[in-house]
Amino acid sequence: MLRFLADENFNGRIVRGWELAVPGIDVVRVQDEGLNNTDDPAILKWAADAGRIVLTHDIRTMVGFARARVAAGEPMPGLIAVRDTLMIGEVIDELTLIAGSGVAEDFDGQVVFLPM
Repeated sequence: MLRFLADENFNGRIVRGWELAVPGIDVVRVQDEGLNNTDDPAILKWAADAGRIVLTHDIRTMVGFARARVAAGEPMPGLIAVRDTLMIGEVIDELTLIAGSGVAEDFDGQVVFLPM
């Protein structure tokens, strides 16, 4: 089962809707882990240590930090960069598809953009 971490700026309505649509989905929020106001590199390190794929709307900075981790040979269990122009239902549907058909190794070192 895939495990996810929603970063601080990720739309909480998406997380709540996804949890309702897919009971038992393993997603935690940065806020739930006491990581408020933590910089992107530290979030990515925490996610790597916890084996969680990061969900973000912060395409401008988070993508670069994720790619830098990969280039440096550091673990990066995956980043899903969600454009904030998508409708909440679309995001939930795409995340549900990803969670139901993927395995952790599919995302290792990868940056995936939604919509796909």
